[in-house]
Amino acid sequence: MRRSLAGVALAVTSMVALSFLIPLAALVMSLVKEQSVTAAEQQAAALAPVLALTTDPSALRESAASLDAARYVVVHLPDEPALGASRAPAALLERAQQGRESISQQMPGGWICLQPVVLPGDQVAVIENFVPEEELTRGVTASWTVMLLLAVGLVGGSVLVADRLGAKVVRSSKRLAHASQALGRGNLDARVDPMGPRELREAGIAFNTMAHRMTELLAVERELVADLSHRLRTPLTALHLATERMAGSPESARVEAAVCALETELRAIITAARTPLAVGPMGQGMLGTEAGTDTDPGTAYHATYPGPAGPRCEAADVVRRRTAFWAVLAEQQNRPCDLDLTQEPAAVGLSEDDVAAVVDALIGNVFRHTPPDTAFAVRVARTAQAVELVVEDAGPGIPEPEQALSRGSSTGSSGLGLDIARRAGSVTGGSVRIARGPRGGARITVVFGLAAPLPSGRASRASRRRTGRPRTR
Repeated sequence: MRRSLAGVALAVTSMVALSFLIPLAALVMSLVKEQSVTAAEQQAAALAPVLALTTDPSALRESAASLDAARYVVVHLPDEPALGASRAPAALLERAQQGRESISQQMPGGWICLQPVVLPGDQVAVIENFVPEEELTRGVTASWTVMLLLAVGLVGGSVLVADRLGAKVVRSSKRLAHASQALGRGNLDARVDPMGPRELREAGIAFNTMAHRMTELLAVERELVADLSHRLRTPLTALHLATERMAGSPESARVEAAVCALETELRAIITAARTPLAVGPMGQGMLGTEAGTDTDPGTAYHATYPGPAGPRCEAADVVRRRTAFWAVLAEQQNRPCDLDLTQEPAAVGLSEDDVAAVVDALIGNVFRHTPPDTAFAVRVARTAQAVELVVEDAGPGIPEPEQALSRGSSTGSSGLGLDIARRAGSVTGGSVRIARGPRGGARITVVFGLAAPLPSGRASRASRRRTGRPRTR
């Protein structure tokens, strides 16, 4: 933008300067020429009274010597040689003598002025004055140079002023753009200092108002989530009491484990909702934190170890734990469950909570939308650039895959589970695909981009943290 504004100022000022400079240069040349010719005519006229008094050559020479540029003044007396070196053509001299006409015209090398003077006895003498070409243009070059320098200074000054004004506009626009990008990346504290022209200041004020209002709305939404999650503790308490009354029965241990898992999940939701609004997209909420580990497959797993660019985890380990949790319910409903996990490292750029949420959403859809006795399979495969999580079942399948990926638009479902999987995949540069699997039902493939490798020191600490091996010195 600065270049554009400077270019516009350069073009406009140059055109204005040229529109004045060219006529002014021609006027200066015309004035200098006119002044030189007028001076020559005045010199010739000043010698005319001397001729009226005397025609003595010596007196005429003395009178001509007192004039400026006397070397160009020539007196033509009748029937006598010219007093000086004449440059006038014979035709012009004869015309001036015979016609007694004052002649002033341009000729090769300069300008000639002929002034006839009537002498006693009705004779005519002619005073000649010649103006050389250099006298006709004396001072024109200097005047043009001054005007050109003034024009260049005017153009340069206008470009400099336009560049300074453009710099303020560009600086304001860049600050607004950077603040918008920071807000889009999840920095809810991003604000802009309104500056520049009035329109940009108003845009900056509107951006700050929007960001402040967005923060307020998100805070209200998180408080609402926390409150709703907190209200679920009442029925959970009732379930705890019910399991105590069921003590001794074969199902009491499983129900108690499920209730504890649900309570842990609610506690995690409330904690996340109560944290300050400074999180970005999925996968950045627990960056660099480590809430602890839990080997119980029915309990939420919060361990996250930081990677070079954010959270990361081993997808196969998380899938194994969450599938073991769902296997208890699958056994009760007589659902055959196949689990196939890659033996290669399958680190993805998400926290274990995020990967667990994806697994729970996909397997939960199988239990929710297929009848009991329906088999399903979970597989984790490693490719050259990605990790693929595949969940397929032997149910009726998904009739409209594209619609199923839209939150709240699928028939009989909110679409939230698939939306969670889609967002998790997109954060790592992956995607979600829905197709019909070999079992005849739905086959959902979530592709996660591979996480960047950890430095050797961090990798060893992360490995000890996952396996529980003690540190050695």
